[in-house]
Amino acid sequence: MRFIVIVLVAMIVDQFSKYIITLRMLPGESIPVFPPVFYITYILNPGAAFGVLANRTTFFIIVTLLVIVGVLVGYRYLPRKRIWARIALGLVVGGALGNLIDRVRLGRVIDFLDFRVWPIFNLADTAIVIGALLLIIDIWRGDKEERQRVDDSAKN
Repeated sequence: MRFIVIVLVAMIVDQFSKYIITLRMLPGESIPVFPPVFYITYILNPGAAFGVLANRTTFFIIVTLLVIVGVLVGYRYLPRKRIWARIALGLVVGGALGNLIDRVRLGRVIDFLDFRVWPIFNLADTAIVIGALLLIIDIWRGDKEERQRVDDSAKN
């Protein structure tokens, strides 16, 4: 149940933020929030991160669907005690769905968070990155705990 809530919250917050941007701004418009560090800049991104593989919408839709299905299948086998991994996967799926909705609806992804030292991104991207980082930390901690158990067993 928690997984579904995380997926829905990530997706809804992303889509709502994009709705507000499209309601209040024109593509290409930029609003300084904390100049020169942070701006809200509305762009339509036809590619992946950094605009890579621009205009390959069908490819991105298929890859996204495969990733979501893969996560859902793998999630079933994830032990309940792996709470951080479950949260991480919920964020990844929620973010992926947020960007998938844009690709299906518009053929592009709405991006608007502009730190000027990094390509413009959105809240779905943020959810995916945070989820991936949490998953890496969870795996690292799990490996560390497993190595400790093996070392303790070897000593006995």
